[in-house]
Amino acid sequence: MSQKGLRVIFAGTPDFAAQHLQALLDSKHQVVAVYSQPDRPAGRGRKLAASPVKALALKHTIEIQQPLSLKDPEAQTILANYSADIMVVVAYGSLLPQVVLDTPALGCINVHGSLLPRWRGAAPIQRALLAGDATSGVTIMQMEAGLDTGPMLLKSEVAITPTDTSASLYDKLAVVGCSSLVEVLDSLKNSALAAQVQDNNKANYATKLAKAEGAINWQQSAQQISLQVRGLNPWPVAFSDWQDNRLRIWMAYAIETPSNHPAGTLVALDKTGLEVACGTGHLKITQLQWPGSKALTQSELMNLKQKMILGEAFTSTRVEK
Repeated sequence: MSQKGLRVIFAGTPDFAAQHLQALLDSKHQVVAVYSQPDRPAGRGRKLAASPVKALALKHTIEIQQPLSLKDPEAQTILANYSADIMVVVAYGSLLPQVVLDTPALGCINVHGSLLPRWRGAAPIQRALLAGDATSGVTIMQMEAGLDTGPMLLKSEVAITPTDTSASLYDKLAVVGCSSLVEVLDSLKNSALAAQVQDNNKANYATKLAKAEGAINWQQSAQQISLQVRGLNPWPVAFSDWQDNRLRIWMAYAIETPSNHPAGTLVALDKTGLEVACGTGHLKITQLQWPGSKALTQSELMNLKQKMILGEAFTSTRVEK
């Protein structure tokens, strides 16, 4: 191993991963190769676009690999030829076969956006918000064949505030994850880190989000709907129908108040936002998007008085997954 740091292969794809790659580039450790998913069509023109991780690697002239699968023996040989001490995986997008997990001298580690074993799987940040968790965090774990089941090397906790969305929590976890990753690599370099086995009985599976989850059921409590709004911001975004218009609800909070109105009824519209009756309590909507328009801020919602009449109601919308 290098006296200056570990030889690292980095595997990741989205912006969350790119932030961690930048943290490694700013550290004493040497990134010898970057793995990312193949370029995908993006934008209106559907032109092939590089992932944020690939774009960052190109900027720093790091060798890039984009195999369709790491199950391919040729791809495995290329990976082995980098003679890496460790492979760091952050939202790469593919499971690694056992032969790859065994290739680097110190194996492979993963940065996961949850306090494992609480949320394993594809959408731990969103599921934590949807479930009303008070805390989230980042776990650095040693990878094994199971999905997010490996021994934990370091856990860093982050509080979830009443105004956090998936986007804001994502940003906070990226900051914590970057510092935690470098801390773990430094400790592994000095053989000063012991792994902790996960308790499988405390594990939940964070399933991938579906657009259909954005449909609001106004019979639910205002608290549950507010969690849905925050957990699905910025994607797929909670929505409901008002007459023939599908409105996207970007921000809202619950008001614990008795209601004599049918669920979905608009009971107030003023400079503080829209107030809607729910199965239990009221929902105060502070950011909403009308079809074909930008999202309206709290102060702009007064402009909807000509379109939305008090006493009329949103309708719970069912959509196919």
